[in-house]
Order: sequence, then C-alpha cells, then structure tokens
Amino acid sequence: MPTHLTVERHVDAIADRGATLATAARAAGLDAPVPTCPRWDVRALLAHQGGVHRWAAANLRGEKDPAKPEAPDDVLPWYDEGLDALVRTVRSTADDVKAMVFLKDAPPPRAFWARRQAHETTIHSVDAMAAAHGAVPPVADLGIAPDLAADGIDELLTGFITRGKGQLHASPGYVLLVRADDTGHAWTLRVGDGPVTTTVGNGPADVEFAGTAAQVYVSLWNRADELTVKGPAETLAEWRKAIRIRWR
Repeated sequence: MPTHLTVERHVDAIADRGATLATAARAAGLDAPVPTCPRWDVRALLAHQGGVHRWAAANLRGEKDPAKPEAPDDVLPWYDEGLDALVRTVRSTADDVKAMVFLKDAPPPRAFWARRQAHETTIHSVDAMAAAHGAVPPVADLGIAPDLAADGIDELLTGFITRGKGQLHASPGYVLLVRADDTGHAWTLRVGDGPVTTTVGNGPADVEFAGTAAQVYVSLWNRADELTVKGPAETLAEWRKAIRIRWR
C-alpha cells in the first residue's frame, strides 16, 4: 500500500485536521453526543484520539507494547498536548527508524505512522464536526483535500480490508470498482468467500461506488452517504455492516 504523498504532507494533515477536531469539540461541548459514534460523547472522542496520538508516537519511538493512556478530566488541553507531541515526534524521527507497523504491505515506520495518523485524525475530525452540527455536514463543507482523501481511500482498500480479518464476504462473489472522479483514482476489489483482494486501477466490475475523492473517503468510512452506486443497491448496505475498523 505505497503512498504518493510525502511524510510532510501527512504531518501537515495531522496538524490541520487535529486542530479542526479540537475546534469542533470546543464548539460542541464535552457532553455532546457524537452521531457517527453512537456510544461516544465528545469527551470520549477526545479521550480516544488523544490516547491514539500518544500510542502512535510511542510506537514510533520504538517503545515495546505501549499502553493506550487514560485521559484526565481536563481532556481538551490533554488532547492538544498529545497532538502537538505527535507532530513533533513524526517530524523529528529518522526515515530509517525501526518500529512496529500493522497493515499489509505497509511503508517504512515513519511514513506508515504519519499516514495512519493523518487518516485517523481526519476521520475523527469528521466525528467532532458531526457532534458540533448534530449530523455530518455535507462532505464538500468538511474541508478534506482531494489528494488526502484519495490517499485515505487507498489505505483503507489496500491496507485495511485486505488483511483477511474482515467480514466482507459474498457467495457467489462479485467485483467492486471504487472510483474517485475528481482525482482519477480507481480500485478494483474482488469480494468472495475469502479475504478481499484489491488491485489499483480500473477493471470490469459488477458493482461501482463513485463520487469525489472526499465523498468516497468519508462514505467508505461510514461517516456519510454520498456515494453513487451502480449495481445491486444492497452491496452498499453489506459494506456498511461488514466494514468496522478498530482503532489498532
């Protein structure tokens, strides 16, 4: 799952989307429910993301089996501190650092963690914005850059769902084409009884999911419903039921 974006581009995304998350969290208030994560309020969202930022930085520093830290009651400054620390850690880490990674065909650790936290933070910034507005705003209003969105689709389709641990199966199988119309990226997925396989590029397909890169990105992460679907409509419902990515 190689990325065409630089580490610096991913770090800028961590900082930018992390700040967006914090601003939306403050606007919503700590007790506001998070519509996209029904078990969470904003306090829990900040605790999760602040813990993941610290966990990622610890892994990049080479710490063995770091624990995800508990958030204090004063969670907003704690979140801000963790975001700043993660950005500093990625920027100061050598390109050849040895550290744990966990996705299939992952890039080297520094690039892996920069990319993973860029998308972790971006998707959870959408959750915070949903809490502030009572629902996810239109994807065009989320401010997610097309290049970042296309990279996030690629990470999801080539890194996460091909690990063989997912619940997306079908018998008989089918081929799913995912297209980002504004950037020109495409991915061809083969869904059957075994693990999903993904090939980068266009190919003949039974089903097609399409939209702008941001629409596809946010929709495939089950935060929006702005995909154009060609083929059996139940395929999208099956995706939403089967694709439940855990935090690590």
